Amino acid sequence: MSLRVLLLLRPLRPSSPTSCSPLVKKTVTDTKAHISFSPTLDQQRKCPGCEGTIIEGDFIIKYDVKRKKGLGEVQIVNGYFVHFFAPPDLPRVPKNVVFVIDRSGSMSGQKMSQTRDALVAILKDLHEEDHFALILFDNQIITWKNYLTKATQTNVTEAIAYVKKIRDNGSTDINGAVLRAVKMLEKERKDMNLPERSTDMIILLTDGMPNSGESRLSKIQENVRSAINGKMSMFCLGFGNDVVYSFLDVMSKQNKGVARRIYEGSDAAVQLQGFYEEVASPLLLEVDLRYPENAVDSLTTNHYSQLFNGSEIVVAGRLTDNDLDNFMVEVFAQGSEEDFQEQGKASEINLDLIYPEQEYIFGNFSERLWAYLTIQQLLEKSDIGTEQEKGTGTAKALDMSVQYSFVTPLTSMVVTKPDTEDGPDSPLIADKLTEDQRQKAEKHTGSPASRIKLQSPITAKSQAGASSSSSGSSGASSSSRGGSSRGSSSRGSSSRGSSSRGSSADGDPHFMIELPDRDEALCFNINDKPGTVFNLVRDPIPGFVVNGQIIGRKKIDPHGKINTYFGRFGIIHQKLGVRLEVSTQDISVFHEGKQVKLLWSETTSIKENNMDLRLTKNCSLTVTLKHSVRFEVIRHTKVWKERHDQQDYLGFYNLDSHHLSDSVHGLLGQFYHGVGFELTDLHPHKNKEKIDATMYVKGQILNVTRHWQKDFSRDVKNGKSIPCWFVNNDGAGLIDGEASDYVVSGLFQG
Repeated sequence: MSLRVLLLLRPLRPSSPTSCSPLVKKTVTDTKAHISFSPTLDQQRKCPGCEGTIIEGDFIIKYDVKRKKGLGEVQIVNGYFVHFFAPPDLPRVPKNVVFVIDRSGSMSGQKMSQTRDALVAILKDLHEEDHFALILFDNQIITWKNYLTKATQTNVTEAIAYVKKIRDNGSTDINGAVLRAVKMLEKERKDMNLPERSTDMIILLTDGMPNSGESRLSKIQENVRSAINGKMSMFCLGFGNDVVYSFLDVMSKQNKGVARRIYEGSDAAVQLQGFYEEVASPLLLEVDLRYPENAVDSLTTNHYSQLFNGSEIVVAGRLTDNDLDNFMVEVFAQGSEEDFQEQGKASEINLDLIYPEQEYIFGNFSERLWAYLTIQQLLEKSDIGTEQEKGTGTAKALDMSVQYSFVTPLTSMVVTKPDTEDGPDSPLIADKLTEDQRQKAEKHTGSPASRIKLQSPITAKSQAGASSSSSGSSGASSSSRGGSSRGSSSRGSSSRGSSSRGSSADGDPHFMIELPDRDEALCFNINDKPGTVFNLVRDPIPGFVVNGQIIGRKKIDPHGKINTYFGRFGIIHQKLGVRLEVSTQDISVFHEGKQVKLLWSETTSIKENNMDLRLTKNCSLTVTLKHSVRFEVIRHTKVWKERHDQQDYLGFYNLDSHHLSDSVHGLLGQFYHGVGFELTDLHPHKNKEKIDATMYVKGQILNVTRHWQKDFSRDVKNGKSIPCWFVNNDGAGLIDGEASDYVVSGLFQG
């Protein structure tokens, strides 16, 4: 997707008398654009020595791209696909819009003046094939005309004259005004006064709380949803700090629309016009994007009621079938004159060939975009779904936000300030504010609030507890789904390349093989004496090796078993010239003839041509080796308070191994190919929280037990509980050969 050289930086909002344009640097080429905005502290101050800033608002970049006609662009990378759909040069679909304008007493002064100015500009922008109506409301409802009028020059001029005479008065009856708009559109449709191929919409502008007629917010939402019944879209504009934004937001989402908050200030009229421009030109209706059902899993929203000019539909999904020769994509929609229909085959692309200089991509952009879209849609469901959908959606969105390190209203970002004269590093917590939270902050401070709020670590502790609780509820939900009656059976497999998550070694030491198409895993333990080194992964083609050395617990119970853990990992990639030695104390990095030693007590990163290494203080090491593998080493400290004892140990997690060859093997590597199995005779264990079953795998019949195991790659601090089918006797029957076959003589033995 090539960038067209059209790049605009809108003024920061709210507008400032000081221009920020000189502070913005732009570099645009055929394949990428780089925009930086990095004012110095002096450039941000209102005056020398002042604490106040002249720069507050939104940093918005507006760009366009060269678009393909017809089907759009489908990118398939590393087992995920993204479909960008915004066909150019489509004729407009006529719209039938009813403007519902609050003229109550709270709209007096500048708000009413700005609303009039914006409406005049919007009316002038109507196309002649559009139909429109004006409804004004306070505690009474007044219509300009009792029907929709075609947007001819004469009618628009008459409407503008009417708008200029609007005056504020009375209280606020939102319920009655919106229902009047719905009835007007329904009657016009019934009387066939509107074009058959056109779209109906209501645009509500209000600044306050309903206090006349029906004033219960949930009842108004219910009434509007029932009246509209999916037949039209509703867009809500909330003006100023007194509006109940969450009420408008939910009502819009329930009716195929969106809500926007209009900030009080000199540019409010521009904001109103800007929103209208987004919905002014519908191009397609009832857009349905279809993909092979047997090849796609976890699809994001693929049906949209409208596609507007200047917008783009983005659909993403996870692939379950590697046969890309039959990946057919189809798009169906209603156009202004005829139905729109396109179909074609998608193929995998190699981003490293298209963008050879962009080493940071490493092929996971499609997956992260899929995760981002999924989280946004889960959060939307948590706003408007049933109680069950709200709980499930919130829990899943939280899990994914943590897994992919997205800052959402459910998560926080830790920001460490650099050393200063006042003291050493001190962490702050950055929260992503919802629109309601921003509104409350502005009421409290009297100034515009950023979407990101920094706060002290004290709040972070309570928030971490809340996050942990939410994750726990998600785990409980999984547990309740996992119950099976005696005599049932199930088939499963772990297929290579179908998930970014894979196998891991962590704990005592526990080996876990996650199943991408099932919310569970296979597990086994390996028991041996401290000092033993096991081969975990070995791929002879690139010369990639991962070995792990077992350590014992510091204090040994003379009457109990010896608890063992992984204490060191040796990792080699011969083709890339990379060697890592990771212990519980430090990390040694050998690359291109250089050696660097890192301490777990620091946060740092190393970026080379073939390697990207990121170390998080006392927590985790994430390594990406170009065209090969991505993995994570997590450092744990287990504490036995009653014995005044603690143990540091390591866990190894494979994050992406799809580039490794078919020759890969090892205690973990053998499962990168995938493993097929069948479970039968599921029945309760003597411990009621567990389930026993018979497993058929690799020609063996095994007795297995399902219990819970922690996956720390999804939640580094607390771990996420995963239901796991446990294979006894050092994994006998599940692993190839015996555990002793994987013992090697040294940490870097190939």
